[in-house]
Amino acid sequence: MPRFEVEQYEIHTVKFEVDAKSKAEAIAKVLGGKGTAIDYSDELIEVGQDLGMPVDLHRSLAKRLRKLGLTVGDDVIPSIRSVEKLG
Repeated sequence: MPRFEVEQYEIHTVKFEVDAKSKAEAIAKVLGGKGTAIDYSDELIEVGQDLGMPVDLHRSLAKRLRKLGLTVGDDVIPSIRSVEKLG
């Protein structure tokens, strides 16, 4: 039986430390890449259902997944970044 490597989007958290005058400025600095990461969490928050492989580029795969009973939207194959056959 063939073996595959499947990469899935998952949401984890990272805490940042930043000097700022307000909460809004702190957020703006972190989003601008100016925060210092102080804690990387391995805790799974949720699977990234809004991200995924574009259906436009993988129509036949999306169709086969639907036949297997999986919910696949019009835009993405939910949470899957890539799938490759190994070997």
